[in-house]
Amino acid sequence: MTSRERMAAAMGLGTPDRVPVMCQCSIGHMLTQLDVSPAEFWNDPSVYVDGLFRMREIYDFDGILVSLHGHDPGWRSAVASRVDSPEGEVITWTDGSSTEFPPDDLPRHRGGIGGQTPPEYIPVSQGLRFSVHPDHRFDVLVETVRRSAGMYSVHGEITSPFDYVLDQGGHQATLLALLDDPASVKRALEFWTSKAVDLARGMCGTGVDAIKVSSPYTGAGFISPACYAEFILPYESRVIRAIRENGVRAYVHTCGAIRDRLELMIAGGADGIECLDPPPLGNVELGEALEMIGARCFVKGNVDSVNVLLRGTPGEIAADIRARLDLAGRGGGFILSTACSIAPGVPREHVRLLREAVG
Repeated sequence: MTSRERMAAAMGLGTPDRVPVMCQCSIGHMLTQLDVSPAEFWNDPSVYVDGLFRMREIYDFDGILVSLHGHDPGWRSAVASRVDSPEGEVITWTDGSSTEFPPDDLPRHRGGIGGQTPPEYIPVSQGLRFSVHPDHRFDVLVETVRRSAGMYSVHGEITSPFDYVLDQGGHQATLLALLDDPASVKRALEFWTSKAVDLARGMCGTGVDAIKVSSPYTGAGFISPACYAEFILPYESRVIRAIRENGVRAYVHTCGAIRDRLELMIAGGADGIECLDPPPLGNVELGEALEMIGARCFVKGNVDSVNVLLRGTPGEIAADIRARLDLAGRGGGFILSTACSIAPGVPREHVRLLREAVG
């Protein structure tokens, strides 16, 4: 089987020739492994795509996740100055704002590029927004699919409507509004769901094999199962349905403690679930989760990137991976992965143990 065929079999709940391996890498981890300018990697579409293929090669993954899209190929025209500092590269833009690009972390904007929220953007993390250029929305996805030449499984990523509401309204105010002003939250969710559905339909036309619906703020640490059923499920379900209606598989990524909402996540209609963070990061034991899920969707996970891959010895890591393969590797519908993103400081040789474990 090719890597793409292997991933397709697992996502279709079949049993491939071996368990496929595909992890999501944090931007910080990719930067530590690539001999590349952090500013170029973040902004330049060619450098970004080259980096994705290099990471796949380093770890011999069966798939490539394209987390960012909509890069502006003319981004350099907005650069006023570019200097190195002890904290990383610093670019001052022609609008007077600046961005620091650390060698092992996400960028830090001061003032924001353009000074306002772009018409279309990706809410990356902690107020960081990646602007989507309207004329180049899917260029990097199209190029990744082209370069993969049918050999590797290429996945896009769409952010949950709830994440946009949190980004726009602020985390504390939005979470309080779930109880104090639910109607306003639902109006905002309707708006961002329509945007996500439009994005999903366009992304499906690029030739990707699957789309990850990133929903990190919907675990037990943020909202209750009742709020999940009211504010997450109806809206993410529409995004998932739009993806599947266009012949592309959809899977949901939620971090942290999700044991009490696994049934709700499955009810959303996704083909798969990613993360299933084990203790202490979350509260999901893989064996129990597999019994609950059955043959209703594929599972992508769930090696602890921090307490196992980062802090463990090679022997401890190999034993942890083997235990997960013993639980999930024989029944099909399983993709070996870290539970969440590979942390920046994880040594390369530790990550390579995942591919070695499947033979």
